[in-house]
Amino acid sequence: MRTFTEDQIMFRDAYRKFLATEIAPYMEEWREAGIVDRAAYKKAGDLGFLMVWPDEKYGGMGDNDFRYEQIIIEETARVGCLEFFNTLHSRLVGPYFERFGTPEQRERFLPKCVSGETILAVAMTEPGAGSDLAGIRTTAEDKGDHFLLNGSKTYISNGINADVVIVAAKQVGADSKHAMVLLIVERGMPGFERGRKLKKMGLPAQDTAELFFNNVKVPKANVLGEPGKGFYYLMEGLAEERLIGAVGYIANARRAFDITRDFVMQRNLFGKALSEQQNTQFKMAEMDSEIDMAQVYVDHCVTEHNAGRLTSTMGAKAKMLCSEIEWKMLDLGVQLHGGAGYMDEYPISRMFTDARINRIYAGTSEVMRLIIGRDVFSQKYQSMLA
Repeated sequence: MRTFTEDQIMFRDAYRKFLATEIAPYMEEWREAGIVDRAAYKKAGDLGFLMVWPDEKYGGMGDNDFRYEQIIIEETARVGCLEFFNTLHSRLVGPYFERFGTPEQRERFLPKCVSGETILAVAMTEPGAGSDLAGIRTTAEDKGDHFLLNGSKTYISNGINADVVIVAAKQVGADSKHAMVLLIVERGMPGFERGRKLKKMGLPAQDTAELFFNNVKVPKANVLGEPGKGFYYLMEGLAEERLIGAVGYIANARRAFDITRDFVMQRNLFGKALSEQQNTQFKMAEMDSEIDMAQVYVDHCVTEHNAGRLTSTMGAKAKMLCSEIEWKMLDLGVQLHGGAGYMDEYPISRMFTDARINRIYAGTSEVMRLIIGRDVFSQKYQSMLA
């Protein structure tokens, strides 16, 4: 049985109502426009739904229980609004300020992030460097009172809407390929330009863009953490990032299951409902079981994360497992919808194309298997079996 506190149950109900009135009715309009209206972030911030964890002095609730974000992700998936990338802002990027920022940086940035006035993004990926962060070419050169930033990033989520971007760059002159610096780049800084908003297979309302940095002077006050340790800072957040993905993927799989279940109960084939066909029952029974079992593991990972015990391998397992089950369910959903499943007017069609990215970003399924495989054959793993 899933465990949420009474406050969290009330929070879920309130957030569900917020989505129903302020987000879901506008999704089609935002899909046509190719971007979520910035006002959505402000509305979420005004009601306390954008960033829950920051201290009350910054405008947050001061509660770092990950289950609040789990609720936000699950409810956003339930109504088909995953193109509203509020969790990227709230739990992927925002915590960098808490973990590595100075008190001055927190005072300066967090209040407007909590209120939704400032929208966040993180820029790691480059045309030649995706899962392999050590391969990035964007550079930061120490010039005394500032870093000189040069390079480009691509596939950056919130790339158009973002007011503040945490940029990963190689530190010029460092001996190690892992020596990186994280720079807080703000809208309007000379030399910081946005390229085109990229057209994607799915998630049309989620703004994904190219970013360019041409001799951007980033003051030392905008250096996040200790220069040279940026790579390790990024690695530290990956376990949670993959858990965030897993929560959304399995919630989306359950939505696809429910949509498909309703459809096959109404669709007739050879004189009886498709749901009465043995093949349909077997396939749906299998998916129901897999989704339920994956949900149990995700809930376990959330508990471990709250206790500070979530490992990179656990995150990789959750991300890989849930994205693969989600894809399996969506493929089955399209198949059982027949020709209707290929039509854009049916939710399962959009869900299918939207979800294709989930086995790629935050680390591909292949990279997740590599991480898990290394752990399987590690000395630590062998000692656990002894």
